[in-house]
Amino acid sequence: MGLEKGSSSSNALQPMPREDTPLLGKDSQLSSQPKTFANVFIAIVGAGVLGLPYTFKKTGWVMGVLMILSVAIITYRCMMLLVYTRRKLELLQGVSKINSFGDLGFSVCGSIGRIAVDTMIVLSQSGFCVSYIIFIANTLAYIFNSSVPTILGFKAKNFYIWSCFPFQLGLNSIPTLTHLAPLSIFADVVDIGAMGIVMVEDVLIFMKQQQALMAFGGFNVFFYGVGIAVYTFEGTGMILPLEAEAKDKEKFGRTLGLSMIISSLIFAAFGALGYFAFGDETSDIITTNLGNGLLSNLVQLGLCVNLFFTFPLMMNPVYEVFERHFFEGRYSVWQRWVVVLMVSLVALWVPNFADFLSLVGSSVCVILGFVLPSLFHLMVFKDDVGNNGALVLDAVILVIGLIIAVSGTWSSLVEIFSLRG
Repeated sequence: MGLEKGSSSSNALQPMPREDTPLLGKDSQLSSQPKTFANVFIAIVGAGVLGLPYTFKKTGWVMGVLMILSVAIITYRCMMLLVYTRRKLELLQGVSKINSFGDLGFSVCGSIGRIAVDTMIVLSQSGFCVSYIIFIANTLAYIFNSSVPTILGFKAKNFYIWSCFPFQLGLNSIPTLTHLAPLSIFADVVDIGAMGIVMVEDVLIFMKQQQALMAFGGFNVFFYGVGIAVYTFEGTGMILPLEAEAKDKEKFGRTLGLSMIISSLIFAAFGALGYFAFGDETSDIITTNLGNGLLSNLVQLGLCVNLFFTFPLMMNPVYEVFERHFFEGRYSVWQRWVVVLMVSLVALWVPNFADFLSLVGSSVCVILGFVLPSLFHLMVFKDDVGNNGALVLDAVILVIGLIIAVSGTWSSLVEIFSLRG
């Protein structure tokens, strides 16, 4: 799967990680259905859920729930399009060699297809990590510096971003995912545990004081909300390797569907309960609404530690792309440091966590999750007789994706620049 050169030595170097390298390594045995379900669920659930209550405040809770469920359905469809497209190509070619989204792009469109996928992967993964840094810095500033806005002449947020920088240089210098793999389990346990605690707190607060709630926001915030909803469902780039590792591939679609149903219901409940509890006071990072109590601070610090160690895991696909294209697959530490610096500089510039989620979701995740899967499927199956209904649906998703990409990106940029102004 990697860029390993042939060697019979038992001490040969491990291959460089690719965008399809599983975070927890690859077992010699194929995954059972329960393990496949767990892997898919872990791939889907990400930090974007923390911005959902603020999104529901802007869009209204009914519109927010409908957007989450609608995006979940389209995302599931597009994930399965990737699987169907690979199966078709491998049937035609008679050999299984499509291991990743990038490989699929190359098989369908040649070098242009791979470059398109690689570009979207670089932008989306980097965007995820920018949001992690923003969350960490804003949360630490809220916990430790709510009454003192500056530290050593720096804004508190900027101070914490630069404080993380040297440690991230060290973590991102690790050339293989093997040593970072246990952090993936820790990150997801913290994520799920924190979400549960926050939802319980939301219910308790809502029972004490009921807020005036908005069911539907204006059309002007529709694309903004869709962008965050798309961002929330991470994992499109991992679907092909996960399906390849599944023991019962015929049931993979059912397993993926069950995971999508459960995750979308959790996302909808998390967003709605957060908005129900705090109403118009809902913050762009919901955990800051919980105050400075011991439990609240522990939850927020746990999430910060989680995202801090998730950062190098999420950046590995970016490094693989750069090292494959520009360094002939060789490890390059200075390239990694430059990328970490660029991510940190972008985090300094962005004023609002949720607004940035919407920007990344609209501009990049929509292309990666909606546009490219429907386009690839349309191109591969265009000559199939009796498949007209599916092809029309591909075209509809393609058009919807492009509309969301343009309108959502514009809406998010307007929000970001209005705050900076």
